[in-house]
Amino acid sequence: MKKLILLVLLAASPVLAAENVIIALKPDKDPDKMLAERKKLGEALSGNLGKPVEVIVPMSSAVITEGLANGTIDLAFVSAMEMLKIKKSGAGSLLLAGVKPDGTTGYKSYWITLTGKPYKSIADLQGKTVAFSSRTSTSGYLIPLLDLNARGLVKGTGTSAFFGDVWFGSGYVSAVERVLSGEAEAAAVSDYVLDGDKYLSADQKSLLRKVQEQGPVPTHVLAVSTKVTPETAARLKKALLALNTGALGISEDVFSVNLKEVDEETHLKPVRDALAVIGE
Repeated sequence: MKKLILLVLLAASPVLAAENVIIALKPDKDPDKMLAERKKLGEALSGNLGKPVEVIVPMSSAVITEGLANGTIDLAFVSAMEMLKIKKSGAGSLLLAGVKPDGTTGYKSYWITLTGKPYKSIADLQGKTVAFSSRTSTSGYLIPLLDLNARGLVKGTGTSAFFGDVWFGSGYVSAVERVLSGEAEAAAVSDYVLDGDKYLSADQKSLLRKVQEQGPVPTHVLAVSTKVTPETAARLKKALLALNTGALGISEDVFSVNLKEVDEETHLKPVRDALAVIGE
């Protein structure tokens, strides 16, 4: 039985990839928190699968997409927007999706700012510097962009025609840090960045407030490479679903949600519709 490694490494050789199962997590939380979560996830999956597990986080979504396509990455936790692009490229398919405590598979996108700022809606940010979580974030870019188009403030992806400077991060925390430092007036993130406790400290959250919300946003998903055999995919699915019921709350700690099986087409439809509206 081959060793299981949860690993994102663009430089991984084809020989190594053939002997290992590789899983990617995105760098969208505080590094120290992610280190502890990777350890917890690795230990739990190692127990469920009966194989050693290691978790490494990449710094680019491009690494994930390319890795799924060429088989150097077997499984990745990605946004719904990234999942649709992965599916279109033929690199992978949806294995599991996040599910909230109320049983839904959607959440909200927030624009957030410092508590002392006067902004009441996104319209008040005309000409201001803003931060998007990343170009591949559903809640931190696509859905806010769709809302801007619906309000007639932006056409297509032309955010620079409305805002001043526009900055794109590598995840939610990187965008929030721009607001906290005063480099941006507002940031687009998911609701659980401000409402939950997995991304920011209590002190950081006390400095921030919501300007407005938009959505719903399809939850993040686990994408499995087309290079993975059906048998291996089934074992991974079973092991990951087992994390929902553990006393340690591993699934919620690592993914901020529990996991469930969903219909791929239905789950990704809001993203497909949004991309059509903005012309991507």
